[in-house]
Amino acid sequence: MTTPDYEIEKTAMAQGYLRIAGVDEVGRGPLAGPVVAAAVVLDPKDIPDGLNDSKKLTAKRRAVLDTVLRNRAEIAIAEASVAEIDEHNILRASHLAMERAVAMLDPPPDYLLIDGNMIPRGLTIPAQAVVKGDAHSVSIAAASIIAKNWRDQLMVDLAQQHPGYGWETNAGYPSKQHKEALQNLGVTPHHRRSFKPVHNILYQG
Repeated sequence: MTTPDYEIEKTAMAQGYLRIAGVDEVGRGPLAGPVVAAAVVLDPKDIPDGLNDSKKLTAKRRAVLDTVLRNRAEIAIAEASVAEIDEHNILRASHLAMERAVAMLDPPPDYLLIDGNMIPRGLTIPAQAVVKGDAHSVSIAAASIIAKNWRDQLMVDLAQQHPGYGWETNAGYPSKQHKEALQNLGVTPHHRRSFKPVHNILYQG
C-alpha cells in the first residue's frame, strides 16, 4: 500500500514556491449537512508521521492527527452550506468551500495542491490538481484529515438536535437507517433538497 509523501511539494519548491497548501474537501456524498474544505500548510522540517487519506484512518487516529496538525501546521477550515449546495450544485459548493479555506490562510500560500481533477475557478494562486491527491501528497492528506474530523463532529452535534437519522455514525451519508428515517421522520432543514432521495420524499405523490 502506497502512502502519501512530500515529493509533489518538493517539485513545487524546486520551482521556487515556498508556502505550499494542500486543499481537500469532504462531504460531497451525504444527503445532509454542509460540505467542508480544509487548507493546510505543513512545515517541511516538521511533517507529522502517519498522515494518510482520511478514509483509510480510524476515527481515533484521525482525532490524534487532527490535534497534532493544529499544533504543528497552519490550517484553515471553511464550509459551503446546504442552501449553497442546493442553489449551485455539489461540485461548485465544494469549490466554494475550498476557495474560502484558502482565503483564510494568512499569510497566503503561494502554491496550492488541490485534491481532484479540477482547480476551483475562484482561486488566483498558482495551483495543481492532483487526482486521488490524499493518497499522493501529505499536504492534501493533512487537509482531508482536518476536514473530515471537523465535519464528522459537526454531524454528531446536529444529530443531537435531530435524533433518529443516525448522523452521529453515518455523517449524513445515505445509510439504510438514514433513508428509513427520511421516510418516517421527514426532511430536516439540514437535508439537501437537490439530492434525489430527499427531493423524491418532498415531492412524492
